[in-house]
Amino acid sequence: MLNTVAVILGSDSDIEIYEKVSAVLTEFEVSFEKRIISAHRTPDLLRDYVIGAEKKGIKVFIAIAGMAAALPGVIASFTTRPVIGVPVALKSPVMGFDSLFSMLQMPPGIPVATVAVNGGKNAGLLALEILALTERDLSDRLKSFKNNEREKVVMKDQQFQKDS
Repeated sequence: MLNTVAVILGSDSDIEIYEKVSAVLTEFEVSFEKRIISAHRTPDLLRDYVIGAEKKGIKVFIAIAGMAAALPGVIASFTTRPVIGVPVALKSPVMGFDSLFSMLQMPPGIPVATVAVNGGKNAGLLALEILALTERDLSDRLKSFKNNEREKVVMKDQQFQKDS
């Protein structure tokens, strides 16, 4: 089976967020590959990887990065495939706002979809929604997932009302 999603971390400090992405993709049985490639320290490696990944069938890129967070924008500069940025809150005074703003403020022509700070789960789900545009089975499983999420809230509400 070909990998359809590439998850790229800017650093090994992003592994905790990667695990949230990985859990979603694994739950839905979507194949993916993972790499640690720095936009700042290894830009040539990043360029070569993105170009090669697109050629071998990667349909969506997820880029996880903190601090200056150039990773998703650099990836987007090398591909026409969707790029989802996941800003990471490191233990710093700015608590992830630096990476969030880096991803949100992309120049015209270089779009990056950005999820919440540390939003690995939503990045995985957004990648699935993109893939589901052309994969009916995946679309059906996502609908079931969202219905289950809805049911959880309804049940919690019912329990909350009983406890009052």
